[in-house]
Amino acid sequence: MLVEKLSEGESKTLEYKESVPENSQKYMKTVVAFANGNGGKIVFGVKDKNYEITGIESENIFELMDSITNAVSDSCEPLIIPDITLQTINDKTVIVMEIDAGKQTPYYIKSSGIKKGTYVRVAGTTRLADDYTIKDLLFEGANRSYDQAPTDIEITEEEINNFCSKLKEIASKNSNSKSEIKDVTKNILLSWGILTEKNNKIIPSNAYILLAENIENHIKIQCGVFKGKTRAIFVDRREFSGSIINQLEEAYKYVLSKINLGAEINGLYRKDVYEFPVESIREIIANAVVHRNYLEPNDIQIALYDDRLEVTSPGGLPKGVTIDKIKIGYSKVRNRAIANVFAYLEIIEKWGSGIPRIFEEFKKYGLREPELIDFEGDFRINLYRNTGKEQDSKETDIINLTNKETNKANITNKAMELSDTDKNIIESIMKNPFITQNEIASDLNLPMSKVKYYIMKLREKNVIKRNGGRQKGEWEINEENIEYNEKN
Repeated sequence: MLVEKLSEGESKTLEYKESVPENSQKYMKTVVAFANGNGGKIVFGVKDKNYEITGIESENIFELMDSITNAVSDSCEPLIIPDITLQTINDKTVIVMEIDAGKQTPYYIKSSGIKKGTYVRVAGTTRLADDYTIKDLLFEGANRSYDQAPTDIEITEEEINNFCSKLKEIASKNSNSKSEIKDVTKNILLSWGILTEKNNKIIPSNAYILLAENIENHIKIQCGVFKGKTRAIFVDRREFSGSIINQLEEAYKYVLSKINLGAEINGLYRKDVYEFPVESIREIIANAVVHRNYLEPNDIQIALYDDRLEVTSPGGLPKGVTIDKIKIGYSKVRNRAIANVFAYLEIIEKWGSGIPRIFEEFKKYGLREPELIDFEGDFRINLYRNTGKEQDSKETDIINLTNKETNKANITNKAMELSDTDKNIIESIMKNPFITQNEIASDLNLPMSKVKYYIMKLREKNVIKRNGGRQKGEWEINEENIEYNEKN
């Protein structure tokens, strides 16, 4: 291990312990979290506050290493076998325990059970997994995706045939070679995961519910146009529901109707030119639909500001996927059945070439490189407009108020009505700008769904903002929308 690595501090895959605790539960939560995520290392013999290397002094250090291995093997379900080694840094010995990313998720602490013993890693902290995350881990461990899971509804042969015909109709409209479009059959739907077999019956999967036109689902795409660079002032808003194929098309048309349209003159000919490469916009929205986490209750949000177009997809990046990998064409499909249908419809490709192609198109347009952000629970792409001057993606009118003495502050509203829950959340953020939504839910004794709802509303009203990613992200509070009156 390089000394330079220590100065970077704890992260999603690295944690420090000054010593080996006698109570193994003090590090077992992190062991489980690493197995449920991308793996990681726990280094014993380094202070977690200032990263000072203290080392492990023990005459029986090899017995200590064996005891760590036994504790992990005995405490975790499914079985986790750590790789434990000794390393010397600055003439001091540390114990390094490495945990591989697990394939049989969810991993949990036996004595606590799945619901109370499943943990995940968020930035440099270990957090109890919520119900949505546990369900996601269960699908991952079974090597299945949520959209392929069976439903409890029945389907007729006529409905199957109509669905197949509709898919071919859409594919024919999208294709340049209509003669090469193959028929969709029931067997193809079974192979894609749109249909599944249960108790010797053919039944639709969750993907069918999302794709079919005649069945209601709870999924929506929210679109909005805002004045300025924040969500403080709405200019226009729309919400699209129904089949996710139709949602994609309607959202795409809405964006085109709101962005700038110019003209390119070549001799006697005039060509309409949008401010963004339109195929890139369509692909970005399609990617959000295909790769979002459908277990999450939030909706895809598309927001147009004076300086950018912002597309936010619930669920963050899938396990093993990083922004650097995406930029070079790496792809991991979260919703396999939906991806199969969208590939057939020629809406997406299955080779991971979409993002690199989008970057190339923006370069040709002379636009700033799209910004990819993986923050807690969501994935966002920012497309910056050509405003005639350099734009700073981090430019904001928000002033960081985290140094205020919150125990003396009485929060009142300026630009919006604040409920007691709003005020409690703001106070929690002021006390700890690095606080996570899970921590807020725990501190305020609120369900996670309620915390997400209130935070979403506070963000929309430009009261709070999240800057940065999971590892170094923090909240900021907009002083213009909040008053701080000193208590007497």
